[in-house]
Amino acid sequence: MTFDSYSTGFAYDEYFEETGRPRPGIAGLVQAISNLGEPELQRRQQVAERALLHTGITFQVYSDRAGQERIFPLDLIPRVVLPGEWQWIEKGLKQRIYALNLFLQDLYGERKILRDRVIPAHVIESAKCFRTACAGLRPRHDIWCHITGTDLVRHSDGQLYVLEDNMRCPSGVSYVLENRRIMKRSFPRIFERFPVSPVDDYPSRLLDLLHYMSPPNLQEPTAVVLSPGIYNSAYFEHSFLAQQMGVELVEGRDLVVMNGFVQMRTTRGLKRVDVIYRRIDDDFLDPQAFRPDSMIGVPGLMEVFKSGRVSLVNAPGTGVADDKVVYAYVPQIIRYYMNEDAIIPNVPTYLCWDDKDRQYVLENLDKLVVKAANEAGGYGMMIGPHATTAEHAQFADLIRANPRNYIAQPTLSLSTVPTTIDGAFEPRHVDLRPYILYGRDIHVHPGGLTRVALRKGSLVVNSSQGGGSKDTWILTQDPPEVLPLPEEAKP
Repeated sequence: MTFDSYSTGFAYDEYFEETGRPRPGIAGLVQAISNLGEPELQRRQQVAERALLHTGITFQVYSDRAGQERIFPLDLIPRVVLPGEWQWIEKGLKQRIYALNLFLQDLYGERKILRDRVIPAHVIESAKCFRTACAGLRPRHDIWCHITGTDLVRHSDGQLYVLEDNMRCPSGVSYVLENRRIMKRSFPRIFERFPVSPVDDYPSRLLDLLHYMSPPNLQEPTAVVLSPGIYNSAYFEHSFLAQQMGVELVEGRDLVVMNGFVQMRTTRGLKRVDVIYRRIDDDFLDPQAFRPDSMIGVPGLMEVFKSGRVSLVNAPGTGVADDKVVYAYVPQIIRYYMNEDAIIPNVPTYLCWDDKDRQYVLENLDKLVVKAANEAGGYGMMIGPHATTAEHAQFADLIRANPRNYIAQPTLSLSTVPTTIDGAFEPRHVDLRPYILYGRDIHVHPGGLTRVALRKGSLVVNSSQGGGSKDTWILTQDPPEVLPLPEEAKP
């Protein structure tokens, strides 16, 4: 099984130049993979899939009426990021997260950015995830967005863009850790010779962040992971991270507010909880502050949070920075708070609430990607060039009915990575979600979730839409180009 017949197509390929030559830093890996041969690579792929199943690395699609959990497919051909590019990504993400945190602090505080009309006030006040209940809050250390997953894509011009920010309850890091574990078992010899940054310290870094965010003067703070329960699509991740950190996984019914503190029910009675890594959306977090019909939250939690007697990670209210309309203003946000230009650019974005932009979007629906402001998972989106006339008409009606709820962007091609399809290597489109932890400092974890659209020609990489994943190799140094890596012995 070789790359001799591999065709890059019209997209930017992460492995090969248009001439068919491997890109700098890739030649040794290409040779090592080719040396394995088709039968051996297929065998290792099958072993990896069995490992995913036995470990329980699954997700649930809410639209699946059968409610069945599915394996999140892992393709064994990794994505590779060279040291120079990763340093640029790391610098750009740190800048972005720092500025967005200042934005959230200002937005729920003095609101200077609105008074200075950098962002129209109506954009914020009409944002679905803007929480008036958070006005005046001061989270511990003034940090709002502790854990962020930022989606990056590369266009055919080779430029990386930020596609969106995920600052509420970003998921997927468990797949990063488990993918790496499986890959190291599948290719032990290659990992011995290829300078790949490790990713397995994420749980310890996350636990350190939780302890740092706990109320002051506590020698042994108690942290928990708060989950909606077993029917949540990311429940595997909730349980996995709790287990890796050595903390309790709890649901709302396990917690109670008593005597001004959050208490956890245990077999030995109540135990105080100091910091909560919450994987529940704001709406359902506290029925007294948000949705009164929530059955999975903790009544009175927000009052304890406001008093500083418990910390919430991420803080409530961060979802306003997820809004795809607010996303369009992030370059201005960075410039306003940091007096710098954004290092990693946004995708050019048309705001449908603006009359001029809306007219352009309606006239060019067949060329644009249209997105709802707060949908995720590939839902509420139309890829114009791949959509039908009826879908164009449907989205035109949706935009006219609620223009604030929609943005549009040019259709990016998304770069490709070789992927094993029916015994051959074929290009498939990918994105990249690095994870950023903001505690004592801002740490960009040296890896990330590479999601791959397994359907030929598809630009939708979401797991709920048939996507899979790849291990992401951030190299600590440029690998050797002259000598190919030796063929691996069978493990």
